[in-house]
Amino acid sequence: MKVTKAQAQANRARIVETASVLFRERGYDGVGVADLMAAAGFTHGGFYKHFRSKADLMAEAAACGLSQTLANSAGLDLAEFVNLYVSREHRDARSLGCTMAALCGDAARQPEEIRTTFADGIENTLAVLEREGTAPGDMDQHNVRAKMINLLAQAIGAIVLSRACPDDSPLADEILEACRTEMLAPLLPATPRATV
Repeated sequence: MKVTKAQAQANRARIVETASVLFRERGYDGVGVADLMAAAGFTHGGFYKHFRSKADLMAEAAACGLSQTLANSAGLDLAEFVNLYVSREHRDARSLGCTMAALCGDAARQPEEIRTTFADGIENTLAVLEREGTAPGDMDQHNVRAKMINLLAQAIGAIVLSRACPDDSPLADEILEACRTEMLAPLLPATPRATV
């Protein structure tokens, strides 16, 4: 039975979604094509009807995951973003969490196509953060961008360091708490000191 064009597109989307989850969970080298296709509900042989190579799928899956992270961050102010991102829930949800926190280390050793996908995802995330981090009348865009790069790097670094610790390690939570506190300090209004 011949597969319709619409069904082929739906199958491809399912493979990409499955790959996005599995790559975030296990890393690029931790997922073989046969396992990936089985998890998506297809045979290994069908892979090359959709993709030229595993690297092509890796790039597409990264773009998918980066878009999901962006969608999950939409509409959040910077403090909400930090609280959501630098959290135990995000740390523990590796397969559903941010693609950058899960795969930046892996992406650095991949072909340029994948690194370009990550660079685009980072730029898109920075654009969203810059919109949220720019106060009315703020003219220094370079300064705002530098602050958002720093914020994103701190957030990703906090998750990466915390995930490197055993799940039940007090250090895993301490890293998240310390980083979140430091990141939120300049974002939250100062509380007035009580006078004596």
